[in-house]
Amino acid sequence: MFGLGRAYWIILAPLVALVGLLALDRALPPPLPEPGEVSAVVRDRNGEVLRAFPVDGGRWRLAADLDQLDPDFITALLAYEDERFFDHWGVDLPALVRASRDSLAAGRIVSGGSTITMQLARLIEPRERTFGAKLIQMARAVQLELRLSKAEILELYLTLAPYGGNLEGVRAASWAYFGREPNDLTIDQIAMLIALPQSPEARRPDRRPAAAILARGRVLDRLASVGLARVGASIDAAGDPAPSRRAFPADAWHAADALRTARPDAVDQVSTIERPLQLMLQDRLAAELPGTGEDVQFAAIIIETESRAVRALAGSASRTRPGGWIDLTDRPRSPGSTLKPFIYGMAFDDGIAAPGTRIEDLPRRFSGYQPDNFDRRFRGDVTIAEALQHSLNIPAVTTLDGVGARRFNAALGFAGASPLRPRQAGQDSGLAVALGGAGLTVRQVATLYAALGDGGEARPLVWLEDDMAGPDQPRGSFRILSAESAGEILDVLRRAPHPGGRMPALLARGAPDIAFKTGTSYGFRDAWAAGVAGRYTIVVWSGRADGAPRDGVTGREAALPVLFRIADGVSQLRPDAHMGVEDEAGALPESLPATLADFRADTAPHILFPPDGAEVWSDRTGRGFILAAQAPGPVRWYADGRAVDLNALGEPVWVPPGPGFYSVSAVDEFGRASRVSVRVRGGAGQAR
Repeated sequence: MFGLGRAYWIILAPLVALVGLLALDRALPPPLPEPGEVSAVVRDRNGEVLRAFPVDGGRWRLAADLDQLDPDFITALLAYEDERFFDHWGVDLPALVRASRDSLAAGRIVSGGSTITMQLARLIEPRERTFGAKLIQMARAVQLELRLSKAEILELYLTLAPYGGNLEGVRAASWAYFGREPNDLTIDQIAMLIALPQSPEARRPDRRPAAAILARGRVLDRLASVGLARVGASIDAAGDPAPSRRAFPADAWHAADALRTARPDAVDQVSTIERPLQLMLQDRLAAELPGTGEDVQFAAIIIETESRAVRALAGSASRTRPGGWIDLTDRPRSPGSTLKPFIYGMAFDDGIAAPGTRIEDLPRRFSGYQPDNFDRRFRGDVTIAEALQHSLNIPAVTTLDGVGARRFNAALGFAGASPLRPRQAGQDSGLAVALGGAGLTVRQVATLYAALGDGGEARPLVWLEDDMAGPDQPRGSFRILSAESAGEILDVLRRAPHPGGRMPALLARGAPDIAFKTGTSYGFRDAWAAGVAGRYTIVVWSGRADGAPRDGVTGREAALPVLFRIADGVSQLRPDAHMGVEDEAGALPESLPATLADFRADTAPHILFPPDGAEVWSDRTGRGFILAAQAPGPVRWYADGRAVDLNALGEPVWVPPGPGFYSVSAVDEFGRASRVSVRVRGGAGQAR
């Protein structure tokens, strides 16, 4: 009996111990860091880092990925720190015994015998270095091995390892000390990155260079002893200075911040930005600052027209100036005259104007709204092309009145550029949009001009490579202009007077061929230039972030030369961008149909209600509907050829005799008519 009982306890005791350990493991799991506790990184389309973001406390901690690290660094690290890493379960007992023996023989601690897993346990749960803490660290290491793969343990260690100051992880250290990713390191750099985590503050290269050089030499000697470094490498490296601390990448500052805000959980985002174009844009805007007021800023965007990919964006020219930390490409400002091309383009589509149509540039009042030309001069009879090229205000407002201000504003909204109208705007603000009487952002103006350069089709801008639409991924679009009208507008804009000292592209070999328009807001608060140059759309804004005026500074003076310099930079970096003149723009027609020879704002009425194809509900017999149309004079209404009576207020009230389909017409005093088809549904009257 005694023998059976003893055997029973021999079997049961380990099982009880195992169950107890598993229970403790479940009750006291290791405090693994949250995945979001690493620095977010935004890259350009080719994978180059544009900007990295610190985590809480201003620490730089970039997530490590073994596939992106130099394999020689991994081999050297394991040979130096934990040569049996892939064989043990978190604790390397032979290494601990050897470390204890060597330390006793030397009378001091020579090596700690800690595995990489044990070091990771200490990083995620710091404790004072005591014997008890060592035992807890060993237990935590076993727990980590049960939960994570060897690759995950190594990546987590290389993400959290301290490198001095606010640097955590090998990628942060490589950027800080070598200015690049640790994907192709020299043996000296490998040795430095291995040496620092052992005593990160005592060996900081930027503060204690002598100690860093000495530690690097000891690692090189150790690596040489196992054949991973050349014998004598430490002697050769002794004369090389310790690396200094560098700034982390901070390009595309505002665009990267916008992407991080839009996707706060994303650790690594690949944007559509091209770093060479981004650096060129930043440099060009910064070069414009000398000679301007201390409060003046610039903002600009470069779009690849066909794909709508944002290739470069600068929300300000300098963060050291007022407003520099704000992304000024995303703040509504008065667009000045930059919308005029779209007013005329819609008039072309409506068949009420053409580039050669003559229009009066004379003082005129529009229901209480009386615009004036910028230079307070009037040119009399001009063509639409001349009015657009010289940015005349009266013809633009006259044309908008013919197109319809409400319709124009609605079209802008459908195109992704809904104007922000002032709260105090009265009944005239609809026409005032022609002269900048509503706010738009640089991004919205870029959306419109990209549509102009792509056959009149407006589509959203693209910010991430993952969002680039392929043939099977169509994105939402709105045709703001026909392709023919968009092409005619571009031809007109290419012939606009170039900035002073600039030779037209038709006469200068290889010069960018730009269809451009400038804009200046009321009170000289905003200066604009927007254009289509080859495969790219470029928009430039200049002004003060606080909206204060700059007396006499126009878009032609402050923004247009910058637009041309940016276009020059694009053509130099992208020779395949087709920035030059391929074919001379077609000449404007010498003769026009009689109906287009002169512009007339009193075109056929535009029926507002009911809209064409609408269905209206009549809930009772005799229910009437008030009809509405936009027209400069009185309108007579007809339903199926029968005149519609007016009520006591003079409003046309149509009373359908019953459900069915009807034709409703509006006829002005000149006999021009518009017609819509409408269906009445409901129980009123008898079915027809």
